[in-house]
Amino acid sequence: MGLLSLAIWTPIVFGVVLLALGRDDQARTVRWIALIGALVSFAVTLPLYGGFKLGTAAMQFVEKAPWIERFNVNYHLGVDGISLWFVLLTAFINVVIVLASWEAITRRVNQYMGAFLILSGLMIGVFCALDGMLFYVFFEATLIPMYLIIGIWGGPNKIYAAFKFFLYTLLGSLLLLIALIFLYTKSGGSFDLALWHQLPLGSTTQTLLFFAFFAAFAVKVPMWPVHTWLPDVHVEAPTGGSAVLAAIMLKLGAYGFLRFSLPIAPDAAREWAWLMIALSLIAVIYVGLVAMVQQDMKKLVAYSSVAHMGFVTLGFFIFNDLGVSGGLVQMIAHGLVSAAMFLSIGVLYDRVHSREIASYGGVVNTMPKFTAFALLFVMANSGLPGTAGFVGEWMVILGAVKANFWLGFGAASALVFGAAYNLWMFKRVYLGPVANPHVKSLVDINNREFLMLALLAVAVLAMGIYPKPFTDVMDTSVAELLKHVALSKLN
Repeated sequence: MGLLSLAIWTPIVFGVVLLALGRDDQARTVRWIALIGALVSFAVTLPLYGGFKLGTAAMQFVEKAPWIERFNVNYHLGVDGISLWFVLLTAFINVVIVLASWEAITRRVNQYMGAFLILSGLMIGVFCALDGMLFYVFFEATLIPMYLIIGIWGGPNKIYAAFKFFLYTLLGSLLLLIALIFLYTKSGGSFDLALWHQLPLGSTTQTLLFFAFFAAFAVKVPMWPVHTWLPDVHVEAPTGGSAVLAAIMLKLGAYGFLRFSLPIAPDAAREWAWLMIALSLIAVIYVGLVAMVQQDMKKLVAYSSVAHMGFVTLGFFIFNDLGVSGGLVQMIAHGLVSAAMFLSIGVLYDRVHSREIASYGGVVNTMPKFTAFALLFVMANSGLPGTAGFVGEWMVILGAVKANFWLGFGAASALVFGAAYNLWMFKRVYLGPVANPHVKSLVDINNREFLMLALLAVAVLAMGIYPKPFTDVMDTSVAELLKHVALSKLN
């Protein structure tokens, strides 16, 4: 068992152990086991960064063993500069979510914590899989724990939201499965992604494959107009569910574009890039305007997630190094910032049991320490220089200007909307005099909440001030991907 298998199976094993502890009177023990499991799971991912070799686009820490030999399906794992940081990010966010859920969840604690740990392992499996069928199994398996998290611990309309989430993402993935089976037959009975990247495919075949991939990955991102499931799910999901959905699960779709759409159907990706860019700009601009009129804090942050992920897909389909690297950096930054935003809303919700902006006002007077954290995360969500939220968006805008000035102008204008809805929300919730008795009785964050928010704050600032470790890891792999796409075009 190598490092990647440890990263995948350690949280899953801890999750299964938690499921075996079946009584709520063991909740304290369950929480500590969950925290230890999350910390151990994060610790086993750290040697991946320490042992990662820069300057090569080859897959590293590769593991390969036969799985379903009759169909030539292999347990084949590896990471490169594109996927490495997402393994670490997933494990890190899992630690924060266990801390966030410590007191908020009081029933079926073992199942809740177990579902999150298992989900963490499955998502890491998606980022590590080098076999098409293994990728699909991990990709679809993530739906099960997330469906349960929403459906059991969600809000009043949790069943509706859980079904909507499951059906949207499952229906899109069925076309992905058909595409995988086609590639399996086309490659002579292999699910090896590296082999698929080299297949000589005709223009029509590439277009059909591109849209099959699009159906699965665009829903997951989610891109406009298939984003409508996201606000409903965020509003109904428990705080931890919203955080992991925004921080990691949306990234599975964007990651799929880089692993499947661009390298397997490069000509179609270039041919239909105008459509992807148009949909991305609509997400960045129109959905940003939609966010401005939201009265529910969770809905506002949910729509802002769609807008921020629009920057990611825009960066990927302008086909230059700044754009693709910027998209990847934006994915990591959004993982940190969106988790922080949802967890901050959770801190308020745990006290007042309302997500409506109108229920608050003057929170800074009763919760000054918490407000300082909230201000940092709001600024990061607005793209303030010096925070993680700035770096990726700035790189994508530079890449867009390099491709076409008006593309960059359109993307940059959206930053104004981002600042508007974030600062307007902050003003109405946190500033001014105390607005009502609920706010007057609020108590500032405790040590656990302080630790949870401090971990995210340090990560957001560190990435914003010194993004070089992130870009150094991904540069060579991004250059190799773009070279592959360009050469395919020439051929």
